[in-house]
Amino acid sequence: MSDSSLSVPELVVLPRRRFLRRSAWTQPLGLVGLALLVAIVLMAVFAPWLSAHGPIEQGAKRFLAPSSEHWFGTDQLGRDVFARVIYGARVSLPYALQLVIMASVIGTIAGAIAGYFGGWIDGVIMRAADLVMAFPDIILAMAVVAALGPGLFNAVLAVVVVSWPIYARVVRSMLLTIRDEPYVQSSRLLGISSARALWVDVRPNVVGPLIVLAALEFGHAVLILAGLSFLGLGAQPPAPEWGSMVSDGSKYFDKWWLSVFPGLAVLLVVLAANFVGDTLRDALDPRTAKAFR
Repeated sequence: MSDSSLSVPELVVLPRRRFLRRSAWTQPLGLVGLALLVAIVLMAVFAPWLSAHGPIEQGAKRFLAPSSEHWFGTDQLGRDVFARVIYGARVSLPYALQLVIMASVIGTIAGAIAGYFGGWIDGVIMRAADLVMAFPDIILAMAVVAALGPGLFNAVLAVVVVSWPIYARVVRSMLLTIRDEPYVQSSRLLGISSARALWVDVRPNVVGPLIVLAALEFGHAVLILAGLSFLGLGAQPPAPEWGSMVSDGSKYFDKWWLSVFPGLAVLLVVLAANFVGDTLRDALDPRTAKAFR
């Protein structure tokens, strides 16, 4: 038998294709949102160096229009509006972040318990969430603040009360899809405690969506806190809070700068948070991340 009959098929080596993977963070909206958030945070941190005036300083004339001396003009008490806007970031952003953290922790724990155990526990938690979600956010928050008393911290607690159900529903829906997976069932058969199973097996699967949801809800938190302050239920004078500044400016329609600049600050934060949230969703969701490869 000739050697040719025993020839082994040649191994065809195909050249490796190089795919240009484009990160989700190269998208224009993601970069714009991130840049806006970083700029606003830096303005809040370096507020004493960016403004020559204090947020409650009343040394200037009343109702001065925007100029080189007072970039955003002055208000009805002679306070510099630019100083109050950048110092207002020190009030709005930390409280909104605190709100998101509290609501996400409460909602995550409630949703994890409901989705993992099911049964009557699931029914009780979800009916409580449905009861809260049946009311408009701002109306229920106003009722809670009215019961607790006006103040920014009470406003945060009120918004936490109305915000936790969305986290609970998201976590519960994810638990319902993964609690019957083999690796979760094997943990149960091995006698691992429920708390450890939730932390080790379930947590990695819900962290990504929760980060996206928290980023999106951050803008909503800033907006609803500003709305409560606008109604006089949040920050109290003389605190430089954007919602209360818009409320003060609404009394003087011809002095447009009193409301426009703090309103723009709220708008920019909400837009930036939504842009960053959308980009995080594209980066962390495997189904949408394929579009950026």
